[in-house]
Amino acid sequence: MLTKRIIPCLDVKDGRTVKGVNFVNLRDAGDAVELGALYAAQGADELVFLDITATVEGRKTFAELVKRVAHTINIPFTVGGGISSIADVSALLHAGADKVSINSAAVQNPDLINELALEFGSQCIVVAIDSRYVPHIEDFPDAGGDHLVHTHGGRTPTAIRTIPWAKEVENRGAGEILLTSMDTDGTKNGFALELTATISGAANIPVIASGGAGSMAHFQEVFTTGKADAGLAASIFHFREIDIPDLKQYLHEQGLPMRL
Repeated sequence: MLTKRIIPCLDVKDGRTVKGVNFVNLRDAGDAVELGALYAAQGADELVFLDITATVEGRKTFAELVKRVAHTINIPFTVGGGISSIADVSALLHAGADKVSINSAAVQNPDLINELALEFGSQCIVVAIDSRYVPHIEDFPDAGGDHLVHTHGGRTPTAIRTIPWAKEVENRGAGEILLTSMDTDGTKNGFALELTATISGAANIPVIASGGAGSMAHFQEVFTTGKADAGLAASIFHFREIDIPDLKQYLHEQGLPMRL
């Protein structure tokens, strides 16, 4: 049985780590390089670093910052934010990233997933899906009452339904799905278990669950009920509400396979 992974996420704006609730009201959580080094030392399985305003502001992720983070850690490292071409991915992998995460660009041009998987291998390509439950949107009358994909850091709703999109990105060559529930993000009330379980059950690639972690029990739920391969969180780690060694020990005691 594959070990379950614990992944701290650094949402980075202007080189600083920030955290908000439901993607807004950002507050400073520290230096990205220092936090990355701390989490690697604590036994995090991987690190995700998202330049959260890159797409919105139409600029590229800071390869320089990626280089600095990569020099201080010895665990797999995924970078996302504003990536839209083979050249972008090449620059980040050369800077020391192990994988890249694409979101908005994949929605706008799904063929990009195929191109990147072909060029760099599926193992390098993570497709991030920001999903929100929409009871009814006037712009999308056909899409009422379903989980819809959002782009541009969660700011822009699309008419794309989350579950079919997850299957499509797998078919196009994504090696992993990073699923963020915008409804639960930053609330600390638990992951979106039903949505995560549906996608994990349908996908033959690993699913990283993100959005809503507030307690150790929430991770246990997302690995069992939610069927996720990895649990990602930000503020509970940044503000030392939960320490990674304690979390992994707890999950190990619950009978989950962990790298201790």
